[in-house]
Amino acid sequence: MAKSKSSDGYQRGVYGALRTLMHFIVAVQFSYGIYYDFTYVHFPPGMLRPGGEFGGKLKFLTVWDAILQAVYFTICLLNDFIGTNEVAPKRMPLIRKLKDYMLAAFAFPVALNVGVTFWTLMAIDRELVFPKALDAVFPGWLNHVMHTNIVIFMVIEICTSFRQYPSRKAGLTGLGIFMASYLGWLHVVRHFGGIWVYPVLDVLNLPQRILFFAVSLGFCVGLYLLGEFFNNLIWTKELKQLRAATAGGASKKTK
Repeated sequence: MAKSKSSDGYQRGVYGALRTLMHFIVAVQFSYGIYYDFTYVHFPPGMLRPGGEFGGKLKFLTVWDAILQAVYFTICLLNDFIGTNEVAPKRMPLIRKLKDYMLAAFAFPVALNVGVTFWTLMAIDRELVFPKALDAVFPGWLNHVMHTNIVIFMVIEICTSFRQYPSRKAGLTGLGIFMASYLGWLHVVRHFGGIWVYPVLDVLNLPQRILFFAVSLGFCVGLYLLGEFFNNLIWTKELKQLRAATAGGASKKTK
């Protein structure tokens, strides 16, 4: 009974209600940010580089990530109502499995990659990633939604919702496919649009670009491992409870 109560504590009461409210607010925030960006943020022709129209806003990893975050937190919200947040439920709902895998393989590492990379390049030379001229058409609050809040809310999420990370092979495979798809898309835009999506790539020669992409992928892998370590550190007690429940269930089946 004690174990059941411990699990239920993550789903019911004030704690569960606040987590559900957070999921709702974050899902709405990212959804509205995407809507506002596509509907109201239009760059004057003079700000667009020749060929910059190809791919539209979907050529930016920032937009891919914003969509990813909106989808992830919507799934979190649905899981709050039709799934479960228990540590060791008797039967794990599909939506909970999807939620847990999405954070590990996509939502956490991609959000931190976008946020850390953006603000690092901004500190070095903002003209390489977000030229000052864009301030006139891209609101500051939207910039923070896309590049700051993604990190803040992802850290809050990993601290307030229990999950068991997938096997490292399964998680890194998903992340690898996602990042390889985006790197492939960068080259499609380069081929058909004639530009590199990010100006920083224009100042790099071929060997430097290859190194840049390799470091970027390695950085993503490092962020995945950081998320796994952070999750296991925060939820040590609950992971032990889950392993005990799993072992108990296996022994019952054997008997």
